[in-house]
Amino acid sequence: MLGRTIEPGITTKELDRLAERHIRNEGGTPTFKNYRGFPGSICASPNDMVVHGIPGKVRLREGDIVGIDVGVTMDGYIADAASTFPVGEVSEEALRLLQVTEEALMLGIAKCTVGNRVGDISHAVQSHAEACGYSVVESMVGHGVGREMHEDPQVPNFGPPGQGPELREGMVLAIEPMVNIGGYEVEIGKDNWAIYTKDGSLSAHFEHTVAITKDGPEILTEWQVDPWK
Repeated sequence: MLGRTIEPGITTKELDRLAERHIRNEGGTPTFKNYRGFPGSICASPNDMVVHGIPGKVRLREGDIVGIDVGVTMDGYIADAASTFPVGEVSEEALRLLQVTEEALMLGIAKCTVGNRVGDISHAVQSHAEACGYSVVESMVGHGVGREMHEDPQVPNFGPPGQGPELREGMVLAIEPMVNIGGYEVEIGKDNWAIYTKDGSLSAHFEHTVAITKDGPEILTEWQVDPWK
């Protein structure tokens, strides 16, 4: 719904209001709202802002990209998902970043099989992003998710394969590559929430909540169409 709504001129606060209304109308609760004091129902992070953008007066412009991260609680369980969308017509460089980041996510998800290790996910994400000339953010990671927003294990987007906790049937993970066109270093903004690339380069963020089943990974937050394509 948000992907179809994003266009030049809309503010991130308007997107936040639409998201909260939709979530509550469907019987859910916006997980992010008041989580550790966060004031929004979604995170909206444009351009060089990697994650954790507080929705507000920022008006999206033609050529921007914006990461939208959404958490929903329903029946005591939490799902966490993100996508980065183009705003109007964007550069080929920006579109390639979106494509590569989503590809890295899907390659990581493909490693979510019983008996693999968390490091297999991490390595798949990092290998693809770096092979395409990008860098992955190392200071923030994916995570287990279920009755709490952040559960064990942590799921880094970098590292060697074959390391870390073993993946078992019934585990649910939020896998979320954050990929920068420039360097991997980031810094926190003045509001103590928003995280920016240190060099001001564009950043993309894609995330799915994934269940590990005996038949392989099951994406619990999959939408039918990638609205940005």
